Amino acid sequence: MDLVQVFADLDAQPWAELEHAYGSADDVPETLRALAGADEEAAEEALGELYGCILHQGSVYEASARAVPYLAGLAAAGVRTDELLVLLGGIAESEAVYDGTPPGECQAAVIGQLPLMLPLVDAEDGAVRQAAVWAAARTGAVEPVLPVLLRRWEREEEPLVRAELLAGAVLLDPAGAAVGMVTGALAAGEPGELRIAAVLGTLDLGLPWTGTHQQAVLSLLPADQLVAGRFDAERTEPLHHIVEALLDRDTPADREAAFALLDFALRVPDDEVRAEALWATEQACVFSRSAPARLANPLIALLDDPASARPALSALDKLGPYALAAAPALTALASGGGDVADRGGDSADRGGDVADRALKVLAVVDPERAAPLLARDLAERPAALGAACGFPREGHDGPFPYHPELLDAARVRLTVPGLDGNEPNRLIRLLASWGERAAPAFSELAALLGQFPAFVPAALAAVDPGRAVVPLAEAAVAGPEPGRFAAARALHSLTGDLEPLLTVLAAELAAADLHRVRQAARATADLGEDAAVLVPRLRAALATDDDRVTAPRLDADVDIALALWRLTGDPGEALPVIAAVLEASDSEWMRWTAVNAARAAARLGPAAATLRPALERGLAHPERAPSMALALLATGTATRHRARLAATLLRCAERNADPMGALEALAALGPESLTESELHRLTRLAERDHRVWSTGLASDVVSSDARFQERARALLRAPTA
Repeated sequence: MDLVQVFADLDAQPWAELEHAYGSADDVPETLRALAGADEEAAEEALGELYGCILHQGSVYEASARAVPYLAGLAAAGVRTDELLVLLGGIAESEAVYDGTPPGECQAAVIGQLPLMLPLVDAEDGAVRQAAVWAAARTGAVEPVLPVLLRRWEREEEPLVRAELLAGAVLLDPAGAAVGMVTGALAAGEPGELRIAAVLGTLDLGLPWTGTHQQAVLSLLPADQLVAGRFDAERTEPLHHIVEALLDRDTPADREAAFALLDFALRVPDDEVRAEALWATEQACVFSRSAPARLANPLIALLDDPASARPALSALDKLGPYALAAAPALTALASGGGDVADRGGDSADRGGDVADRALKVLAVVDPERAAPLLARDLAERPAALGAACGFPREGHDGPFPYHPELLDAARVRLTVPGLDGNEPNRLIRLLASWGERAAPAFSELAALLGQFPAFVPAALAAVDPGRAVVPLAEAAVAGPEPGRFAAARALHSLTGDLEPLLTVLAAELAAADLHRVRQAARATADLGEDAAVLVPRLRAALATDDDRVTAPRLDADVDIALALWRLTGDPGEALPVIAAVLEASDSEWMRWTAVNAARAAARLGPAAATLRPALERGLAHPERAPSMALALLATGTATRHRARLAATLLRCAERNADPMGALEALAALGPESLTESELHRLTRLAERDHRVWSTGLASDVVSSDARFQERARALLRAPTA
């Protein structure tokens, strides 16, 4: 094809009526022409623009389908052939359609161009062959594509192209030719790129994992380099993918195979192998409940290796209580002792990043041992100080251990001019957690009242209640405006003096900052009838129906509605507001606002029975269902749903859709409402190896899942009918 033929009807398309990721697609013709132009820099920029607008973060649009024939024509004409084939493959495999384009339309458009694409499977250029194989397989069109791939398999010699052919066969013919191809490609004499593709194919096909696969993986480490030239963005870390796939099978044999791979790899004296193993180990501990116990020993052993200590500490953070065995090694690292250096090769030093990371882990697993070390180098230990402020935490009921030297060090730091970032807040929180044992720091805290007015008041009240009254009273009336609420609240907690707090709350409810409005509404609700004078202020702070368009505005209205109910005892004002929020938050992007509104309805109890239709609609959305169920149960309108609520809630927990909320709703439903089968499902959630709470910050997953297990087991122990 020549370019004149490719672009023959380009301008006849209704581009201005079509949309891509950034609005009107009227710029697509110019971009396509630039792609085929002589200006290499402009062509490169045009390719990037096409990825940004018609395959934006993996999503496709009506304009994507309309552009496909021109992309295929350009590829067939020799214009950036391999790159455009990869773009076509991405469009074909995308299932993320957001503009109303019928599902499958983009894939069908690419299938329609297979007559231009399939001949390129036999191109002279290996990069073009590889891209053509990958793109053709992504169409899912078995009948026209598979025979072409199998014929090419018989004569292809390039390892990366063979790997792509194998992956294509796994995708298109999983019960047929792919099985034999995967088995043959595992042979020791085959190139590493093909063998790792065969290992991955084995897992994709669900074939049994054997010693042959185990030995193949071990012999191929480090494996990242073997897939570096592939187009599969989800397999760029093969060891991680293999371990997770084996753990996901959830059998004792497959789990042990995964752990054995990691145990071996962690002990290999090769930096690249260990780096891959450490990342895979960290993710295994996030994914699997049994991984920390099984992998703790080889992981802890790496703390003695200068090159591996830093990444090992990141994984060690996911071991939970099993990291306690590392306390001596962590102490040595945190002290700057031994021959442990940062990865850059610098000599060990007490102010290094490795020491801070080690002390952070030690502060969690052995806080008594960590406290004096934190005192010694407080200025150089930001991560460890952050961990110390995270108490109480799992396994520790009280605050981080009080230590006189740490108190002295904190006082010194608070006098440093220009102290900023997270450090002052963390120091203030740490001192407040110690209560009156931190009374010697009162002067340093009081000196910072004007600089950190939101944090210091509560700390002053905690460390020296008697001396705090005067500065808090002054700050509540004449201090910096952003801190008056904190000062008035702390003063009220000490003296019961309502007047300053009511004055500040009235001002806060009129603030433009919705976060301040929400805080004030909650504090007003906590005061109950004592704050009745603020009812007009609360009413004035409510939005009109036309203003309820953003999540912060809707969330603020929910808090205001609850405060009105608490102050007046009459749900009549709160109900229309909560109903309006439920209606306005029906979109996917507002799901957590809908959850807040449902929980507010639950607090109103039977008075919110009129909200039943909106609450019932919410049961269809997994992230919302637990809160909607709680509200239906609390309002007494769940009668016709009780038989299926347990199944709905268990499904939410199994899909990691608000699992803690699901347990809360199951407890409200009552364990006697669960059938034997449902009790079995709950038992599996509590005892299976795969963590339930598997999303969110990785550092929080282990502790979150532990809390889920504890609550699930408690629910199972509850008396049943």
